Amino acid sequence: MKNILILFGHPALRRSTINAALREAVETLDGVTVHDLYASYPDFLIDVSHEQQLCERHDIIIFQHPFYWYSTPAIIKEWFDLVLEHGWAYGSTGNALHGKITFQALTAGGSQENYGPDGLNLFTIRELTAPFRATANLCGMDWLPPFAVLGIHQGLPDQARVRHAEAYRQTLIALRDNRIDLDQARAGEWLNQDLNGIINEV
Repeated sequence: MKNILILFGHPALRRSTINAALREAVETLDGVTVHDLYASYPDFLIDVSHEQQLCERHDIIIFQHPFYWYSTPAIIKEWFDLVLEHGWAYGSTGNALHGKITFQALTAGGSQENYGPDGLNLFTIRELTAPFRATANLCGMDWLPPFAVLGIHQGLPDQARVRHAEAYRQTLIALRDNRIDLDQARAGEWLNQDLNGIINEV
């Protein structure tokens, strides 16, 4: 069984519905640690040593956050800037993260139709998250495309929210239990595009 670390970053969680639902669906799973960065560091004074030790103790590292201005909330960028040190995360002796699986679990206001060359945002989710993929590559991590929930601003009915939360839960269980076809997963636009196609049955 793999250990999963969720680095959770949402500056307005009390106003969130979908991120709260996703988090609630997985935070009691065996092998899953949810680490709320805003709750832990309201002053942004990140304990680098603690964060590095957390990463070292887990096999899968997920960054869960709303997709703000085609990027992450500020504390996740701060985390990258401080925690991914040369000699630890990358460089000739920086191999602490080598082989660990990583991806983003993101929520976005725009619909799927908005993300593409003919849409409002011009680029796909996969293209817009390329800096994250490049970072994972530099750190020797096993990158997967984002678990993406789109169309939040259109209003998600309760049934859809429950469906997305259950899909997130099933994704993490399958990853934890080594039941994801990683090659197939990497080929998709986002991780939850075709869960039936990438999750192997027991």
